[in-house]
Amino acid sequence: MLDTVHLHPPTVLKDLEEATNAIGFTMGSDYLTGSLLRTLAATKPGGQLLELGTGTGFSAAWMLDGMDAHATLVSVDSNEQTTAIPRRYLGNDPRITFTIMDGTAFIDSTLAQGTRFDLIFADMPPGKFHYLDETLQLLKPGGMYVIDDLLMLTSWEEEHVTRVYRLLATLEARQDLHITKLNWSSGLVIAVRRG
Repeated sequence: MLDTVHLHPPTVLKDLEEATNAIGFTMGSDYLTGSLLRTLAATKPGGQLLELGTGTGFSAAWMLDGMDAHATLVSVDSNEQTTAIPRRYLGNDPRITFTIMDGTAFIDSTLAQGTRFDLIFADMPPGKFHYLDETLQLLKPGGMYVIDDLLMLTSWEEEHVTRVYRLLATLEARQDLHITKLNWSSGLVIAVRRG
């Protein structure tokens, strides 16, 4: 089985990639992560999805491709320049809302509103390396929490290696989650809140 063939990426991804290359942004999610996110989004018909870290919209495009007509996606980032790209190419889709806001402030305000999500993809430090407890409070029972970029790279600084191992140990110790670590793509964790 070859996991990198016949992925059928969303057609809009080509436009997103060209616009991303034009600004020199290099932090977008890869095709394997995108394919997984699309599949997970498809398991949440009518669901409320959250992306912490819009970037230039790669992962949002994959999730939208898997979502049904009644599901919604909130995508949060503090960088207006990068978020302008997905707004341009994905902004006409009524299922997605882009929020330009600091991740920590968004998590705080969403907790105060009592909003909960069926799937959270955390691809920014708030919600992943800090503010983890608060982010997981946003997850409905049976909801999925997904993080990527956990496979060690030689370019990582020692401080980042420590953050990754601390994060994994914290997730492994939680009694309210079932977790699966995937030594695949960029290194992922899928956690599900126990009901």
